[in-house]
Amino acid sequence: MERIIAGLEDPVEDLVRKDSKFKKLELDPASFAGNPEAVIKILLKHKQLLQRPVVMKGMKAIIGRPMDRIRDLLS
Repeated sequence: MERIIAGLEDPVEDLVRKDSKFKKLELDPASFAGNPEAVIKILLKHKQLLQRPVVMKGMKAIIGRPMDRIRDLLS
């Protein structure tokens, strides 16, 4: 997870899905903003909150939404 975060072009908090599970857990989105440790902790505890797909090429990582971003990374 640390390797993904180190190469991530997106804000680290974007790795956490803000969906119904997130709301059910009563999590605060602000607590993850710019906070890699908090992101890692919540994703290890609740793996289903990981935003997918995450694509890596070399040392660069992106969240593959929209799908055009994957094409751009791989080209």
